[in-house]
Amino acid sequence: MTTPESPSTIGLTTISRTVASLAVGVVHTLERAVVGEARMRTARGNAWEAVCADRARADQRAELDRLVTELAAARAAVRDRQPVS
Repeated sequence: MTTPESPSTIGLTTISRTVASLAVGVVHTLERAVVGEARMRTARGNAWEAVCADRARADQRAELDRLVTELAAARAAVRDRQPVS
């Protein structure tokens, strides 16, 4: 008993995967050539940048909270000084 063999064709997904793979290779090689080995982006570098960005956002939130607290205290002080009529 023989089974019919499917014809060997290249589908659209095969072509797009091949093109994408080649594009990634070209970009990676180009980045190495332009930026240099020492300045290549790595997962560790990306993670550290994310940590630094999170810390910066936390600092900005803390500063904003401090300013809001100061403004609320100043407003309460002005309201307390106004004579009651």
